[in-house]
Amino acid sequence: MSGCCSQGPGILVIGSGGAATAAALKAASRGAKVTVVERGTLGGTCVNVGCVPSKVMINAAHVVHVRRQSPFDGGISASQPNVDRKALVNQQQALVENLRQAKYADVLARHDNIRVEQAEAQFEDGQHIRLTFPDGRVETRVFDKCFIGTGARSAIPPIPGLQDSPFITSTEALVLEQIPPRLIVLGASVVAVELAQAFARLGSRVTILARSRVLSRWSKEISQALTDALKAEGIEVLDEAGVSEVAHDGRCFHVQTRAGVKTAEQLLVATGRTPNTEALNLAAAGIETQDRAIRVDAHLRTTHENVFAAGDCTTLPQFVYVAAAAGSRAGENMTGGDATLDLSVVPEVIFTDPQAARVGLSDAEAREQGIETDVRTLDLAHVPRAIANFDTRGLIRMVAERTTGRLLGVQMLAHNAGDVIQSAALAIRAGMTVQALSGELFPYLTMAEGLKLCAQTFSQDVAALSCCAG
Repeated sequence: MSGCCSQGPGILVIGSGGAATAAALKAASRGAKVTVVERGTLGGTCVNVGCVPSKVMINAAHVVHVRRQSPFDGGISASQPNVDRKALVNQQQALVENLRQAKYADVLARHDNIRVEQAEAQFEDGQHIRLTFPDGRVETRVFDKCFIGTGARSAIPPIPGLQDSPFITSTEALVLEQIPPRLIVLGASVVAVELAQAFARLGSRVTILARSRVLSRWSKEISQALTDALKAEGIEVLDEAGVSEVAHDGRCFHVQTRAGVKTAEQLLVATGRTPNTEALNLAAAGIETQDRAIRVDAHLRTTHENVFAAGDCTTLPQFVYVAAAAGSRAGENMTGGDATLDLSVVPEVIFTDPQAARVGLSDAEAREQGIETDVRTLDLAHVPRAIANFDTRGLIRMVAERTTGRLLGVQMLAHNAGDVIQSAALAIRAGMTVQALSGELFPYLTMAEGLKLCAQTFSQDVAALSCCAG
């Protein structure tokens, strides 16, 4: 049976992750009556199965690594730590549950004009949503405005035998209570390399199977430097692996590659993500998609004037900070605002060790836009903080406009690169030239000083400078 909600029309938010919660909070703060509909666990990907648990696991693996081996073993005795994976998972999941409650459930509950309901949502048309509740009840709701923030899930490639095998995705990998003796990672992008290194440090013998190369959308220099760092820790990396078949014999996975059969007790599939949109019946509301991702304009409006969307279910960049910013602006626009989201400068971080980070244009992207470039690469052997850390793995690669010297982009592989890249983002946002950046004051000894040194390479040989030359 079906009926209408007694509340009357208002704003209906589908999902409860970063984008959806930001949209609900912004709309509610502007006086709207908001209903949040979540079919699964409150909080979405980031807090539950993404950013938060993965960084906890990565950091725990880092502690194991430096206790076992560090550049200071000559003066600090190393040891082989005992890893209680179940205890680590319990600690990790306790934090996840606390943050889910504090940052999602409690925050939403503070607003009298936000109501949270658990149900599956499906469009009937551009003004009505059908809600199916866990007890089987079905209701049809009328909305004035609707927001879609249903996120994404792991994409599974169509490899023969894969679907019939007990593979895992990042969701299951993060809560594995036993470290597999051998692990094959299918994929070589963000999630793949982060978890591959974490599992290797926790005790697995890891093989990465890359369709092309590690971080294929990054510069070849960054890709090779990270590949070298992973191999130095005993991780096998196969470029252009050409996976053609997967089999499981009840105990082990056998993966057919161009280099032969690779065998392991566990197989992690980390080949990208796909939007959670197929169950929404978007066509009924005239909402267009591109490869399942919802198309939105600069105001976060879909192809239906009363429906907005943001986050990983859309064509926007798949970062939680983009999702939250977009969701907030959508919440404003659903309540009469005219906000837009400027995506001209979006920093990105990969939490390997060393970290990979980038912002702005690569030289190839700049050339595609008809911009002539100058490019400089600085080895970390020239960065005093890296020298003092006894860790000069990595590099900084800087792209500037040839005619003006305007900074266009930075890619780097370095310790704490994720913290450093925001300085580069601000410099690009401000329209700084590499000449101006080279004259700025950077604290010594910091990794951020590497930006100044790399900028200086456009006009001088930094190898000829004293360690703190201005």
